[in-house]
Amino acid sequence: MTCKELVELVTDYMEGALDADASARFEEHVTACPECLVHLGQMRLTVRAVGRLRGEDISPDARDHLLASFRNWRREG
Repeated sequence: MTCKELVELVTDYMEGALDADASARFEEHVTACPECLVHLGQMRLTVRAVGRLRGEDISPDARDHLLASFRNWRREG
């Protein structure tokens, strides 16, 4: 597995959505790649922090900006 593949699969890995083979390859890569281990840790911290937010914690403008950014990212990706 390459670093790029790991980044593309990190959400599925964290959600337990990878099959056993892909999950094993992900874990093998992360144990040998310090940068990807850091990325995985940052993603876990982000999910925890964002999970604490409530709808009213985000201004309507910030919400609209974030949603537009995600839509554009999906189209470009």
